[in-house]
Amino acid sequence: MPVYVYEVITSDENGGERFEIEQPMSDPALTRHPRTGEPVRRVYLPPNLASKYTPGATKNKLSNDNVEKAGFTKYERDKLTGTYHKVAGKNREAPDTLKP
Repeated sequence: MPVYVYEVITSDENGGERFEIEQPMSDPALTRHPRTGEPVRRVYLPPNLASKYTPGATKNKLSNDNVEKAGFTKYERDKLTGTYHKVAGKNREAPDTLKP
């Protein structure tokens, strides 16, 4: 059963106390607080979805070992000279350095 977030409607229309309640999807949204009877409205929040494209997962997939296993060559730029140096890859035809 899903958990919904509700907020008490205050007289100045600012959000009041928030609370969670578990209720079936088939039930209508609450209009009154279950204990106090104050008017409430449902709060819609962004879903918390797990994703395979998180920053940590992306960093792991682009690690030097994974790039090399996939048969690619990876270069990193030297900030001082602007030259690119090979950091991963077994291709002997790929140069060790690249100049911009």
